[in-house]
Amino acid sequence: MKTEDNLKKQGTTPTHKTAFKNFPMVPRVIFGAGCFTQLGDILLPMRKSSEAPFIFLVDDFFENEEFLAKVPLMFNDEVIFISAEEEPKTAQVDALVARIRERYNELPSGVIGIGGGTLLDLAKAVSILLNNNGLAKDYQGWDLVNKPALYHVGIPTISGTGAEVSRTTVLLGPEKKLGINSDFTPFDQVLLDPDFSKTVPKEQWFYTGMDCFIHCVESLTGTYLNAFSQSYGEKAMELCKQVFLEDIAPEESRDKLMMASWHGGMSIAYSQVGVAHAMSYGLSYLLGVKHGIGNCLVFQHLEEFYPEGVALFNKMMEKHHIKLPKGICAELTQNDFDVMINISLSLRPLWENALGKDWETIMTPERLQALYQKI
Repeated sequence: MKTEDNLKKQGTTPTHKTAFKNFPMVPRVIFGAGCFTQLGDILLPMRKSSEAPFIFLVDDFFENEEFLAKVPLMFNDEVIFISAEEEPKTAQVDALVARIRERYNELPSGVIGIGGGTLLDLAKAVSILLNNNGLAKDYQGWDLVNKPALYHVGIPTISGTGAEVSRTTVLLGPEKKLGINSDFTPFDQVLLDPDFSKTVPKEQWFYTGMDCFIHCVESLTGTYLNAFSQSYGEKAMELCKQVFLEDIAPEESRDKLMMASWHGGMSIAYSQVGVAHAMSYGLSYLLGVKHGIGNCLVFQHLEEFYPEGVALFNKMMEKHHIKLPKGICAELTQNDFDVMINISLSLRPLWENALGKDWETIMTPERLQALYQKI
């Protein structure tokens, strides 16, 4: 019998079963200014009964009669306005799930998230927990969800997070900041209406857009890079450069950034993010720093890892007159640093993507603390 070595010498190899990632993607998406008006037609065939409502989780920025008049409410549908000032928490998800279960006799027809990354992540998490037992913290990790989520729709009102397309919902838990990463997390339907982003304040627009830009930098320079993630990442990077470095019309800018967010989210579906995201998770967990600005606060100090990306980032900040706050970590205790370091270093796939399999010898706790102390 021929050995494997002999087969290799003859130019053939035995067949081995390779486990490739089989990621789900959002099956239905609408793009275009004003497409929010089609939401009612989309939801109508998904209604299970007049007693099974749709639950709308909406950024409280839109808590006004003008917006409510546009929401296609029927029967006992409910709109719950939620502040996006803080990162979404596992306890917040549990409270929303308990409220919905107590109020209705049967499971809702679905959950609709309208807002930025916070509201989209809450909608994904609530739709999962309504159909699975336990608490949200039980599902922080990879592939821990056993049953499909309820039908859920994502409508981003700001562009950059990629939450509308990703298979994760990032939550602050009692012990960690970590996503519910599962095949049941992605939305069943997404509406991409650039008109929503008309009212976004400039600094928030920049910080959230930089989340997308940093996604691209970390994906395109990571060890997990492959043709799938590269194709999406390169397109998102091209769009980010147009939006943040060129002078284009506001309408075109809104369209392009919304598509950059989509492609940026797709770029990490088959790869990962890296140092900036791993460190920003620590900032969010300890200090409650919002994700977009947290990434920016970290990324400015990562020239040794992403020299070209940081150079572009500095040009973008200069063009848009963005000044980042300083001294965020100036008053922290050693225990504070230890908490952030432990949270950050627990995100092993992010570090491996950024630095390779030997990342633990490269990014020691001492080196990581020195980086945090610059912020």
